Amino acid sequence: MKNYDYHKNLSKIWEKAVALYRNNKRGANTYFTKTEKTFLNTIGATSQEIYDFAEDYVHDGEPDFMTMAMIHDIRRSYFLEKQKGRFSSRQLVPERLPPKEKKIRGIVWLPRIIEKAKSKLRGELDPDTMYACGGDRRFFKANDVHPAEFLRVVWKYDNNRKAIIDWVASRSKIN
Repeated sequence: MKNYDYHKNLSKIWEKAVALYRNNKRGANTYFTKTEKTFLNTIGATSQEIYDFAEDYVHDGEPDFMTMAMIHDIRRSYFLEKQKGRFSSRQLVPERLPPKEKKIRGIVWLPRIIEKAKSKLRGELDPDTMYACGGDRRFFKANDVHPAEFLRVVWKYDNNRKAIIDWVASRSKIN
């Protein structure tokens, strides 16, 4: 079954990536078979994304599999529903991201994470940019927002930046 149990394939790929990383094997392009890469493509994911999540998990203990799976479930839904299973031809230029220290309504990192989330949803992150990296996780923790939940909010409000900001501000202790 292709859709009903896709999460089982994702779990196997995650476990493999974590084991390889723990055994000092490096390089996202060397981790997965052609069949595994094809599967990742069917859910709108890349080898690099899974590698990045496994790397951070091994080093930092997070994001765990459940968080990674929740993030990829939203990306998968966006990929299949909005993008009709087609990858975007665009790619985020990291230098164009808002600076890390930039604030909106006193909330550091918010301008940056909004753009990263939009790029994650569309599958446009460049290989050197990770959604839910350490800096992103600091933002999520400081504002009591789950990374997958934030992706849903960004998708829901799409181009209504004010609604996204208002939603985060309602969670933030900084209000």
